[in-house]
Amino acid sequence: MAKGSESKAAPNGPQEAVLRFEEVSFGYGHNHPILEEVDFSLRRGMKVTVMGQNGAGKSTIFSLITEEQSPDSGKIQKSRGLTIALSRQVIAPAERELTVREFFAKRFKEKVYDLDPKIDAVLEIVNLAAPHDRIVKSFSGGQQARLLLASALIQDPDLLLLDEPTNNLDTAGIEHLTAFLKSYEKSCLVISHDAEFLNSFTDGILYLDVHTRKVEQYFGNYFDLQKEILARIERENRKNAQFAKKIQDNKDKVNYFAAKGGKMRLIAKKLRDEIEQMEEDKVDVRREDKTIRPFTIPAQPELIGEMMSITSYKTIDTKTHKPKVHTADISLKKKQHLLLKGPNGIGKSTLLEALASGKAEGAKIAPGVKVGYYRQDFSTLNFEDTVFASLMGVMKKQDEEKMRAVAAGFLITAPLMGKKIGMLSEGQKGLVAFARLVLESPGLLILDEPTNHINFRHLPVIAKALDEYEGAMILVSHVPEFVEQIRIDDILDLGKEKKA
Repeated sequence: MAKGSESKAAPNGPQEAVLRFEEVSFGYGHNHPILEEVDFSLRRGMKVTVMGQNGAGKSTIFSLITEEQSPDSGKIQKSRGLTIALSRQVIAPAERELTVREFFAKRFKEKVYDLDPKIDAVLEIVNLAAPHDRIVKSFSGGQQARLLLASALIQDPDLLLLDEPTNNLDTAGIEHLTAFLKSYEKSCLVISHDAEFLNSFTDGILYLDVHTRKVEQYFGNYFDLQKEILARIERENRKNAQFAKKIQDNKDKVNYFAAKGGKMRLIAKKLRDEIEQMEEDKVDVRREDKTIRPFTIPAQPELIGEMMSITSYKTIDTKTHKPKVHTADISLKKKQHLLLKGPNGIGKSTLLEALASGKAEGAKIAPGVKVGYYRQDFSTLNFEDTVFASLMGVMKKQDEEKMRAVAAGFLITAPLMGKKIGMLSEGQKGLVAFARLVLESPGLLILDEPTNHINFRHLPVIAKALDEYEGAMILVSHVPEFVEQIRIDDILDLGKEKKA
């Protein structure tokens, strides 16, 4: 628990701490501090959520635990012989060229002779049927997410680190993961923005405060803790307001008595001492996460009539992995929103990519239509560009003042402008991608899992902007609560048999 923070007692009495941070500080150089004298502990068998604003350092905590990074000061204590496995957000490019068997073999330092049955066992847990000689890059984004999970589970670690494990998972995948975590008897730290998922198994929260760079530790039900944190902030704000009023009253009296001179100056001095004490007693309230400002994605103004037509499309058979061609009769005009549905591996992202590039057989984008494409892997962003260059580069008429105003609404402040896109957290990349869409003013908006990596506080604001978007839109999302907030005019379900 960070100094000065509150915490409930850990459940089930004292247990052995498998991990302990003791006054740990870390930063990327002097100008980019992330953690300052952080203290917390994780007890055996606990499942804890790591929360915090985008860029607060959640993934940094994981890299310190796995020793990819070293603290600038302080100690990280681990129980003797502790084994750790990390499920990352994305598969490294070099590992995408491996077969499934080679990919899993890399999780072990020594050769494992009964590897195939172990692979089958963990693939069953994540609900994925995969030939062991299949190349990793041939899997869909959702299937690769399951491989990442399975690659951590196969190690049977004492401490399991999961970084956004529900990203790209469909409903069935999330249900399988939830069931596994409920029955998992070892320790687990999870970074996720999926509130319902977290509430189903969490024992507590580690909250990273992006402003103080401290960690606050709480124990209990996820939703109850959210309410407790908000109630505590309210109490502290009320208490500080009372102090502020009394301090101002005393300052007014000090000025009055000091002007009178004589014995009145002694009263003034006493009041000044009281003011100093009250200033010290003011509570250092944790500033709540900022939420992005409401925004509008302007639609390309001059377009009329049909924006896109789809007469046929391809899917991938999830059993045979062979392509199928289907007929369709879809016409998208202004203010028409299409939802693309289907299980992991059926080819949703592949279809969106083909549609966005204008190279999809059986689909046609009308001449002059500008496409705004949000990819779940952010590959539409040049990771070597600075944030400044990335945002200015999409404007038809470059206007730095307008660009900075839009960026500020997405919490993209001046210190971030000079950073390369590749240095940002995944959540910050997502906010840059949305800021670009606002500056682009597309006629056709194509969005592939736009909730991935985004702080859940921002999602209602994003949903409202998409709901009100007046151009044509194609959306893929596995988050029903998000989709429910957006006007959908038509649905194309790739999972339904409709062969040409």
